[in-house]
Amino acid sequence: MPTAAIIGASRGIGLEFVRQYAGDGWRVHATTRTPDVPGELGELKGDVRLHHLDVRNDTHIARLADELSKTAIDVLVHNAGVLNSRGRASPEEVADTMRINAEAPIVTVSALLDSVAASEQKKVAIISSIQGSGRPRPQSPDLYGDSKGELNRRFRDIEPEWRARGITAVALHPGYVRTDMTGPHASISPEESVTGIRALLDNLAPADSGSFLDYRGKEVAW
Repeated sequence: MPTAAIIGASRGIGLEFVRQYAGDGWRVHATTRTPDVPGELGELKGDVRLHHLDVRNDTHIARLADELSKTAIDVLVHNAGVLNSRGRASPEEVADTMRINAEAPIVTVSALLDSVAASEQKKVAIISSIQGSGRPRPQSPDLYGDSKGELNRRFRDIEPEWRARGITAVALHPGYVRTDMTGPHASISPEESVTGIRALLDNLAPADSGSFLDYRGKEVAW
């Protein structure tokens, strides 16, 4: 039985990853900040195991790594992220957004790397955004885009270390997906995005490691 781990699985894209992988017979480890009130995540059928994780909390990350230390993770998807409010952000909001969107994916994946390396597939997907392309842009500040641009930079810096361990890792733009964060007018559904990403991951080869791709497998500019 293959195993997936979905970081940030309570809603939207993350929830859909859990739904699809579990529905296809995978064992799925899914993280949520509210395991006692999991909502839709707790209603999904299949072998779904919930873990408490706030990606801003280093103690939570270390505990998750310990809980999964004897688990081989074939596909690790880091989906957790935040869309900051529009307008001028406070220093606290800037720090929080950067922590969640830019720092936490690298810290969390690095903590779980032994489990990924122990699997057969050895694949990592970090959900980024096309809004991070070409960031930062001093003339056009955008906290969300800048945070994703910083994530992309950190990913490019560390990915060769992951590749040296036999892991194939990519940054992904999921498309403009209808979620609680983006609202009802986004262009594609979570089902379409995740179906495309899963097909991409199924066919991912070591030579693809370090790429920035969209949910259809098309390259995205850094």
